[in-house]
Amino acid sequence: MDKRLFLSVCIGPFLVACSSLSRKPSSDALTSQSYPNNLGKRQDIVMQAIAMLDLGYTYGGKKLHTGFDCSGFVAFVYKESAGIALKGSAAQMAEATQSLDSPQAHPGDLVFFNTLGSSFSHVGIYIGDGKFVHAANERTGVKTERLSNSYWAKRFEGYRTIFA
Repeated sequence: MDKRLFLSVCIGPFLVACSSLSRKPSSDALTSQSYPNNLGKRQDIVMQAIAMLDLGYTYGGKKLHTGFDCSGFVAFVYKESAGIALKGSAAQMAEATQSLDSPQAHPGDLVFFNTLGSSFSHVGIYIGDGKFVHAANERTGVKTERLSNSYWAKRFEGYRTIFA
């Protein structure tokens, strides 16, 4: 069985279930009705992101067969899994989404970082339990990381969502 498929089938539901049960949506950003209505899309986004682990990185990449950069990866996952069109660079995605405080973030939301000395220069998909999936670089491709990792923690700019 393909490693990515195995991981997405076995581990994905556990990650989504654990992280979504441990956090209750805040009334400020998500109403009690909006989160359950989007739960299926959020789960699909997380599952698609996990299924793409170990795919290649290509600067400016937006396609499955050629590889992804960070924004191309996020755009592809959102479009394929939830039918949601997110376009442009990480900074443009940040402009098109709504900021969240940490307690309001749920799996399927976006995480942004300042990796190039400019705001919102890197984006990934939050999968719960302090982890995110992103197209990292040419050496590692698509991978999971912990937000608490010292590199990412220093550069973290926040959570953002389209589900508010």
